[in-house]
Amino acid sequence: MKNYSYLLIILSAFVLTFSSCKSDDPVPENEGEVITDVILKFTELNSAGSPTGTPIEVKAIDPDGLELGNSPTIETITLGRGKTYLLEISLFNSIENEDITEEIEEEKEEHQFFFLGSAFQGTAILTYSYDDEDIDGNPVGLRGIVQTIGFNTAQMRVVLRHDLNKNFTGANNPNWENFVQAGGESDLDITFPVVLN
Repeated sequence: MKNYSYLLIILSAFVLTFSSCKSDDPVPENEGEVITDVILKFTELNSAGSPTGTPIEVKAIDPDGLELGNSPTIETITLGRGKTYLLEISLFNSIENEDITEEIEEEKEEHQFFFLGSAFQGTAILTYSYDDEDIDGNPVGLRGIVQTIGFNTAQMRVVLRHDLNKNFTGANNPNWENFVQAGGESDLDITFPVVLN
C-alpha cells in the first residue's frame, strides 16, 4: 500500500509539473512596420491636371526608425501658394533594406494615411483629397491631391494606420482627428513644417 501511495504522489507531482508548463505567452500581434525613411514627393499639376515643373521631394529620416528613434531629420515642405500638387508617399526600412511602399500597395485594405495638423485646421493653408483606393473602394493615401489655399506657415502631421476599420464613420475623411476610433495601430506618426511662398 505504501508503494501505491508513493506512486500516486509521484504521478500527481508529474501532472502538476506538466500542466504548469503550459505556455501563457500572448499570441503574437501583427507588429507595426519599422520605417526609417519617408519621402513626400509633390508634383505641381496644371489646370488640366497634368504634371508640370520639377517635383519637390521632402524627407524624414531616422536610422533607428521614425517611431523608435529620438532624433529624426525632418525637412520642411515648401510649396507655392494657390497651386495644386500630386502628393506621392514612399516609405523604406533601411535596417532591413525593405520597400515598405510595396508592402502597403499589396496590403491596401489594411492601411490608410491621415493628414492632420494646423495646415488643415482653423485657417487652413492646405486641402488634401485621396487619389487612390483599395479593392473595396476605400481610401489609402499613398497618392493624393494637395491644394495650397493660404499664405502662412503651419504643421502637417502624417499618420499611417494599419488594421483599422475603414468602414467606421469618419474614416474616409483624410483630416479626421479621431482616427483612433476606427481601431488599428499607427505605423507612422510624424509632423513636417510647411511653408507657403
